[in-house]
Amino acid sequence: MDISQIKAETVTPEVGIHVGDSAAPVKVMSFVNLRCPFCREWNEKSQDVLTEFIQAGKIELIIKPFDKEKESLQRGNVTHRYLDYSKPEETRENINKIYSTQDEWGSLSLTEVAAYMESKLGLTEQDNKAVSEKIIAEANTANIVFVPTVIVGKHIFDEHISSEELRTLLNEELAK
Repeated sequence: MDISQIKAETVTPEVGIHVGDSAAPVKVMSFVNLRCPFCREWNEKSQDVLTEFIQAGKIELIIKPFDKEKESLQRGNVTHRYLDYSKPEETRENINKIYSTQDEWGSLSLTEVAAYMESKLGLTEQDNKAVSEKIIAEANTANIVFVPTVIVGKHIFDEHISSEELRTLLNEELAK
């Protein structure tokens, strides 16, 4: 991932699904699309470390579901409509369910994806249009094109980070 064009300083923790204490000293801001297999990989690899740091009150995770125009990711855009920003812990669990069933709904039509979210996962469509537009605008301003794009302080990375590297990076940010 070429990060040279990304303007990390324009990304703020304001918009997204906020998991953890808003007063936590380190913010982990993660642009994802729930249809993206690389986002699923990032979610799986980072889950335990992020949960540990969230529970310790050290980080706040801000998940930014990023609607993409790419045809293969449009199914993810549909799933984003089923995320409840007002219940972040529950929504993080639902994101895990959505990722774990990605192979089942990932090639369905957009209408079928919506039906799957409701009938198979028991989710309810939310009015996320305004927040979705803010996330898209923020990504565009920051020149974020690819998912996942994760920003921690001045560090920008994708799914190619190990749990150990993530832990080290978070500890370094906490030491500042």
